[in-house]
Amino acid sequence: MDFDLTDEQTTIRRAVAELAAKFDDDYWMKRDEDHEFPVEFYRAFTEGGWLGMTIPEEYGGHGFGITEASLLLEEVSAAGGGMNAASSMHLSIFGMHPVVVHGSEQLKRETLPRVVNGDLHVCFGVTEPEAGLDTTRIRTFARRDGSDYVISGRKVRISKALESEKILLLTRTAKFEDSARKTDGMTLFLTDLDRDHVDIRPIKKMGRNAVSSNELFIDDLRVPAEHRVGEEGKGFTYLLDGLNPERMLVAAEALGLGRAALRRAVRYGNEREVFGRPIGMNQGLQFPLADSLARLDAAELVLRKATWSYDKGLPCGREANTAKYLCADAGFQAADRALQTHGGMGYAEEYHVSRYFREARLLRIAPLSQEMVLNYLGSHVLGLPRSY
Repeated sequence: MDFDLTDEQTTIRRAVAELAAKFDDDYWMKRDEDHEFPVEFYRAFTEGGWLGMTIPEEYGGHGFGITEASLLLEEVSAAGGGMNAASSMHLSIFGMHPVVVHGSEQLKRETLPRVVNGDLHVCFGVTEPEAGLDTTRIRTFARRDGSDYVISGRKVRISKALESEKILLLTRTAKFEDSARKTDGMTLFLTDLDRDHVDIRPIKKMGRNAVSSNELFIDDLRVPAEHRVGEEGKGFTYLLDGLNPERMLVAAEALGLGRAALRRAVRYGNEREVFGRPIGMNQGLQFPLADSLARLDAAELVLRKATWSYDKGLPCGREANTAKYLCADAGFQAADRALQTHGGMGYAEEYHVSRYFREARLLRIAPLSQEMVLNYLGSHVLGLPRSY
């Protein structure tokens, strides 16, 4: 087994870390407090050419794999930007994968170069308030009307909708009860987020406030058939292509956030003195931090295996889900312990670990909960009866 990164991957990691370090914790605290999208950060990574990491070269990208993308997002998060930083570019890094694989040549030519140069923000419209994680039960419906579709429905927890020009939108073109299989009859579109027909309402939330989460009310949004991604009725299948990579990237972001929290905790443990000695000398604080280091390192190994498997074209559902589960838990535990190490100071915003804590907690429920990961491993890997 070779655990070394390639020279190119090492260069990517170093360059991203250096660029991300220019945006310190105070920058991210200010953006989070003001609910302000990190324009300067996004522009810096756009100018560095990083948004085209996984987009094919013929559309202006670099054509790298998910391993390189995971290194990028891990370092962005680890620099202290956490989920505010990672979420600002997550969809640009890999969210367009269904379009890359299944979109028409015209659709790819019109959109992918603009994603690469940062000119085009796209949000992903899948989740609905009544369907939850049961995506087959979505109700947003696209009705065919001549050469167009007319779409109405409701979406929830849609990141970056306020900043986005377009939306990658999952709809039903056949009702659930009229479909032979529950995953049939779903169609994917990449279309304009027309504010005259889409009411966007920000959701007040616990953290990651530099990147908005929104509720969308879609009323008779007219969409040309040319904006359809692939064939009608196969949208759910196209969506599945991106699930494993998404879980790997979220795992990388959780891993990076855990590293950032641990770094803060260690610094405080060395600097803070009580009873005439650094508090890090006390095993009650030292052991939990050392345990988090071990857990983060172990989770990283599973993540590396997952991204390596995907880039080699090997089955990776088990590895992707395990990586998401372990990295999310290890990252949150590290953030929790960092806050505990700071004591009452950890509850103050000025030490930043409270922001890490809030953002790390998100990763245990998004893009799917830890319990749903265990459902997958239980039924698909262990062969136990499916519980849902």
